[in-house]
Amino acid sequence: MVGEICGWGRYPRIQADVRHFDNLDGLRNCLADAPSTIPYGLGRSYGDSALAQEVIATRRFNSILAFDPNTGMVTCECGVSLAELIDAFLPRGWFPAVVPGTKFITVGGAIASDVHGKNHHRQGCFSQQVLDLQLMLADGHLLHCSPTQNRELFRATCGGMGLTGVILTATLQLNQVPSSQIRQLVVPARCLEEVLEAFESYDHWSYSVAWIDCLASGENLGRSLLILGEHETRGPLRQWPRRQWKLPCPLPGSLLNQYTVRLFNAAYHGVKTKRASESLVPLESFFFPLDAVQQWNLMYGRRGFTQYQLVLPKDAGCVGLKQILKNLSRYGMGSFLAVLKLMGAENDNYLSFPLEGYTLALDFKIEKRLFRLLDDLDRIVADHGGRIYLTKDARMSTAMFRRCYPRWREFQTLRKGLGAHLKFASLQSMRLGI
Repeated sequence: MVGEICGWGRYPRIQADVRHFDNLDGLRNCLADAPSTIPYGLGRSYGDSALAQEVIATRRFNSILAFDPNTGMVTCECGVSLAELIDAFLPRGWFPAVVPGTKFITVGGAIASDVHGKNHHRQGCFSQQVLDLQLMLADGHLLHCSPTQNRELFRATCGGMGLTGVILTATLQLNQVPSSQIRQLVVPARCLEEVLEAFESYDHWSYSVAWIDCLASGENLGRSLLILGEHETRGPLRQWPRRQWKLPCPLPGSLLNQYTVRLFNAAYHGVKTKRASESLVPLESFFFPLDAVQQWNLMYGRRGFTQYQLVLPKDAGCVGLKQILKNLSRYGMGSFLAVLKLMGAENDNYLSFPLEGYTLALDFKIEKRLFRLLDDLDRIVADHGGRIYLTKDARMSTAMFRRCYPRWREFQTLRKGLGAHLKFASLQSMRLGI
């Protein structure tokens, strides 16, 4: 079926032939018929990493195959979403060990992006809960990969953006949780130095994330609210009903500008700092606050938006983040959503994003002057030994990618050895030269 597809940022949007499969033979036929393709799940990667002239949609391959209630091990097909895992197993006291900011992603997509969450400093990336995965290669053969079996292929597939093959099934280790509530602590920080110190002081908390006012300046540069969380030790194990909102159409892009962003930041900071510091909140609203607004990506207008997510090593974090925030202020282009997190040690996967340090995610509507700003930010990130997240990227250069990901040659060599480079390619991989 030919139609328009895009990532969550709605930039770029392309016409593509979307092929579906329900079983292994169907997938083999899709691979045989497509000269070049890439897996496509729920469309929540932001840029062009899951876009190509022909894509293989994985969503129909979505059965939960096995679950051990004593250990929390679950085996499922690649098209199962995190939302479906949570709906099935949270009432039984189990929850994914690592979740990103939305539950509306597939398990296959979570592995291919090696997603991280608010607990990276404690639990690492999603791949660290993957015990085994089954991969279909370019020629239709199946391989099991794990941290001990076909290890190099496992390392390349976790974070490999779908470029090694199609992930078919995965066995995951869920975490046992006593409640569907989170004990939340909000800690105001007057400036960047203060929030970075707070991250370190509270690093014993399981979950931490900071909202940051990216347009604050002077002595308030980097003012933030650090939000900490722990699973409540007692309470109900059920989903809490949430009121759902839906944006019916793209909003006028002019509504998001430095003045409205500044007003929102001031209001949000003022409201949150006046509330009680500690409270019990539903697990859903703590982990997935934006999921309450369906199609929230439409708020950035018809041109769409891009999320620029960077990570800087800890020893360069304060200096580098200050330079980035000053650039945002100079351009007058604040991010409506700006999120800062503490990252733990990097893993040994070829293209996984995290480094031990700090990651900052910024959302920008698409406009002409944006790309000049992002080029400036690239230089700051590269000069401080950081990297850009492939799952959010829609415009990084080949040179920047190779500086960010020093294992790219190993990844490329492995791909060629499998023949994957002849079958699996995305707009992003062609742009980046992998």
